[in-house]
Amino acid sequence: MKPVPVLTPDEMRAVEARAAPASGPTLMERAGRAAAQSARRLASDTGGPILVVAGPGNNGGDAWVAAENLLEGFHRVLVLEASAAEPKAPEARAARAAFAARGGTIVREWPDEPRLALVVDGLLGLGLARDVDPAFRALIERINASGAPVLAIDVPSGLDSRTGSIRGAAVHATRTVTFLAHKVGLHTADGPDCCGAIECDDLGAGAAVAAEAHGRLLTPELAAPWLAARRRNVHKGDFGTLAVVGGQRGMVGAALLAARAGLLAGAGRVYAGLLGADAPAVDLVHPELMLRSVEEAVASARVVVAGPGAGRSPSATSASLFERTVLPSLLAGDRALVLDADALNVLGANESLASLLARRPAATILTPHPAEAGRLLGTDAKGVQGDRLGAALLLARRFHAHVVLKGAGSLCAFPDGRWSVNTTGNPGLASPGTGDVLAGIIGALLCQGLDAEHALQYAVCLHGAAADACVARGTGPVGLTASEVAVQARRLLNAWTAGVV
Repeated sequence: MKPVPVLTPDEMRAVEARAAPASGPTLMERAGRAAAQSARRLASDTGGPILVVAGPGNNGGDAWVAAENLLEGFHRVLVLEASAAEPKAPEARAARAAFAARGGTIVREWPDEPRLALVVDGLLGLGLARDVDPAFRALIERINASGAPVLAIDVPSGLDSRTGSIRGAAVHATRTVTFLAHKVGLHTADGPDCCGAIECDDLGAGAAVAAEAHGRLLTPELAAPWLAARRRNVHKGDFGTLAVVGGQRGMVGAALLAARAGLLAGAGRVYAGLLGADAPAVDLVHPELMLRSVEEAVASARVVVAGPGAGRSPSATSASLFERTVLPSLLAGDRALVLDADALNVLGANESLASLLARRPAATILTPHPAEAGRLLGTDAKGVQGDRLGAALLLARRFHAHVVLKGAGSLCAFPDGRWSVNTTGNPGLASPGTGDVLAGIIGALLCQGLDAEHALQYAVCLHGAAADACVARGTGPVGLTASEVAVQARRLLNAWTAGVV
């Protein structure tokens, strides 16, 4: 499958400059027509009018062109003009004049219509740089309370297309029709809650988009072909040996979840190197796992997952065994490393170990959630969430590592500045142990020969798709457990390698 590009606002501006046609319909005219086509498909058959909310900027210009096109198609159309100022773009002014000349209705207040067929949101667009002002906030609230399907033009009003954050208030659309390319903010943070179904029209600018894009959508269709079906003539040694290091007293479950996930995701052998003095000698749920000392587990491994349940010393002056000896040894070694949970917390508090991480030549994957990413970057979860993509790219560059910043629309970032945004997953993954399962899956895929970039993305996409499959079967999202995700990931992994996506 050809990758689907995703752009940042800066990349969008470059594309708009390159793609502006020398003749024929302008980008605004093309966007307005595309919005009208999408509106026709979405409008409910209530007998009511289509209400187009047109703001003062280019997004409002798209809305005026869409309204004129809808009127030409014999729809009953009302335009709520949200600003007294005349539209800025010439094609928007022409569309407004044509709409009025054909008898289209222009209003300045929310109409008294009991049954709207559709609301088209053209209030605010990509250029939103501050919180929504009170007047527009009231309009957004009316759109959300309308009871009609809502089509957002390019981006739901009030959603920051760069960060995916809601700027005070945002439209919650039934569908978003976006232009030129997908925007990162549509797919991460609050974006998935605001956008509804997303469709993209490149307005004939696909070549310009491809030339600018550093990001892409991470989908099952893209990732599934990366891992081939297994030959019949194989043995377990062909699929590598994974070690999971963690499981301090009271947190053995985290390490076992990661190890079990590695086993279910196809690693040939899995050792659990448990740190706790009271560690069990056998995993009665999966006796196929081999429980060893940390040294014995690591000695035989091709790949090490470090950190699940590793714990941290309660004293700033008394480092744990994991921090004093285990993690430094792993960082200095040449094995592929997946660093998760308490390994990331230790690195965030220990500059010398963070420096050692940045210098290691072997493949390294970091799997932080926003709070862990904040510790690594010297900020907090709020700061990370305010610019998720920027934080992920900074982590990848600073530590010369492959990074997944977990959360709604998990972001995978690579040291050379490329990135992807995951399209799978649901709130069921906001439960204990799911991160441990993800780390184990990543380790298993590294063991099976995928390089760090592909193993990380495949695992992130598979992990989210497994949660989606659980919910589709009636398990979750509320109460979905990490163990259920791991089992479903095995089912999907076998389906994907068989060509069934």
